[in-house]
Amino acid sequence: MPLIRPAQPSDAAAILDLIHELAIFEREPDAVRNTEAGLVAHLFGPEPQVYAHVVEEQGTVLGFALWFLTYSTWEGTHGIHLEDLYVRESERGAGHGKALLATLAQIAVQRGYRRVEWSVLDWNAPAIGFYDSLGAGSMDGWTVRRLEGAALAELGNPA
Repeated sequence: MPLIRPAQPSDAAAILDLIHELAIFEREPDAVRNTEAGLVAHLFGPEPQVYAHVVEEQGTVLGFALWFLTYSTWEGTHGIHLEDLYVRESERGAGHGKALLATLAQIAVQRGYRRVEWSVLDWNAPAIGFYDSLGAGSMDGWTVRRLEGAALAELGNPA
């Protein structure tokens, strides 16, 4: 039976491998700059701000969910932002993704959070269908924006 559990430092290499698989799947094979040491520092350092759960079977990590807390000024409480959910292609359809999402939903319910949110690429029809089957609604009318690279440096450097 697969086990869903919080990630441990010894999972960092497997998580990084899955992140690389995800980048390939998302057509960005050279975009990953993260490292095993970076994952260990951010997930397991003295004051972690990001968390991960893994699905493991017979000592092998098959997938992961990496997440962090958000805050809603309207709800007046935290929520969970799911940064990445990924299950190896050979393991899909066995309920691992649903189990990972259910774990995050349980954390949210137990802690009184009112939201679990994430983004999905608009061309990823299988994922969208999967999320729809769980009752996850889309945020119609909203567009994700990102400030990075030169624009971030320019805005972030005081004149």
